[in-house]
Order: sequence, then C-alpha cells, then structure tokens
Amino acid sequence: MTATIEWLRESLSLTTPGASKSHLPLTDPSIYGIIALPMVKSRTSHSSTEMVDTPLRMDVLVFSKTAGYRHASIPASIASIRRIATETGLFKVTETEDADLFITDKALSAYSVVVFLHNTGDFLSQDQITALQTFVRGGGGFVGIHAAGAGLRSNEWYGRLIGAHFNGHPDPEKGTILVDAQASSSPGGRFILNDCCQTRHEWQDEFYNFTTHPRQNPGLSVLLLGDTATFSGGKMGNDHPLCWYQEFEGGRSFYTALGHFDEAYTDVWFMDMITRGVIWAGRAESRLIT
Repeated sequence: MTATIEWLRESLSLTTPGASKSHLPLTDPSIYGIIALPMVKSRTSHSSTEMVDTPLRMDVLVFSKTAGYRHASIPASIASIRRIATETGLFKVTETEDADLFITDKALSAYSVVVFLHNTGDFLSQDQITALQTFVRGGGGFVGIHAAGAGLRSNEWYGRLIGAHFNGHPDPEKGTILVDAQASSSPGGRFILNDCCQTRHEWQDEFYNFTTHPRQNPGLSVLLLGDTATFSGGKMGNDHPLCWYQEFEGGRSFYTALGHFDEAYTDVWFMDMITRGVIWAGRAESRLIT
C-alpha cells in the first residue's frame, strides 16, 4: 500500500463480478472508496502541529451493551466493522459490552472514537455517562448506530449527543431514503456521503420516529431523510430525519437510525457511510493525503 487515499473515488460506481452495485461482499477495501493508509495527527499524544508519519490506525471502541431489546444484527454489525478495519488499515477496533471496564475516563482516553451499537435501555450508570461526557468534551468522536438512539431515554444530555431521543417505529418495511438537499453544502457532509450523486436509495428498515427534531440542535446537519410517501407510520412530517452529524461540546457526533437488519452491514452504500462517519468523528478526514 502507498500513503495515498483515493477517498474521492465513488464507491457506489464499483462492481465486482457476480455482485450487484449496491450489495457487495466485504473483501476489497477499495469498495469503500478508501484504498490505502493516510497520515494523521493523534488526538491525545501529539501537538496540533505535529504530523505522525504512520498509518491512520485510529483506536475505535465498539460498544454494544444492551439493557433492553437486543438486536439480532449485533454480531453482523461488529463483524463488518472489524473486517473493514482489518482490510483497510484505517482503524483498530476493540469491541466490548463491559461498561464498567471501558466506559471510564482512563479507558476512554485511549480511543479516538467510540461507536455505540444498538444500545437499549439504561445501559450506562451516571458515572459512566459522566465519563462519556468528559471524553466528548475533550474532543472525542462519537458514532451511534440504529438503536443507540433508543437507549438512555431519560438522559437529556445523551439525547443531545445522539441528536434526538427515539420515539418508536412502525413495522419494518421497504421505503425510500432521500439525501437532504443541503447535505453536501459543508465539507463534513460531502465527506461522509462520499460526494454521492445518487439522491434516492431503496431501503428495508425500521423507520424511527423521534421525540424532537434533530434540526433544533445548533450545529447539527441532517444527511438523510425518509420519503414519507413510501412508508407508513412516520410521525415527523415530511421532513423525516434518519441520519445526521454535528459538532457537539468540543467533540463530534455522527448518528444513523438505519441498520436494523443484518443485510445493512454488507451493503456498500451503508458501510461506506459508517466508515466515513467514524473517520469524520475522529477528525481524520482533513488529514487524508489525496
């Protein structure tokens, strides 16, 4: 591998023999539009002007503890994230459900990004929430996937970190995902969506509702919407948000409400977005050498 990142490559245009354009086996890191290793400044160990001449290799904590409904797709999602990390070399993954051991000030300081995966119920103690606050306020990155938005529903701060609290969902069905018209108006949106020229995606999922609209949060930008003409049970009006990102209290947060089923985690479009969300949350997108 060279030190070059072809991160502008349009992953949605890639195909492999015998596979569809949007649903490919996770075997070739180039399908994510990210095919080699970057240079990166460390968040914790180096000054803001010091460049580390090593592969990116961000340390990423994938945390999947649940205290309520447990998604059957947790193993598939962990396996997919780990496989991307291994085959691209972009980050190193630690996966755990042990909040007592890993959601502490000391443990979190070792990571650039934490990925909360399908967490439900009251899965963190107040001390652990405080440790997560310290991590984020120190510049840490947060990524929430699907039911991460359904956890800690009585905690106001966690709701703002996610962007909004979950408020139920209709039965799973196929619907259309729309790219928000303003999604590419900022560098973060362009990076996470990979400058995607496609504005509609057919998608099978649970189309989450939320107690408040995430657009109410200062500095938050919506990336994806649900086309409410294509699914039933939406309670958010025509502006039905499903994915967004934000600068938040010194850190960064990326959240997608999509990802209920195993199939999402072998979908190129979805996993490219997750991968880029992790990179953006870790403040590494501007340090990719193109």
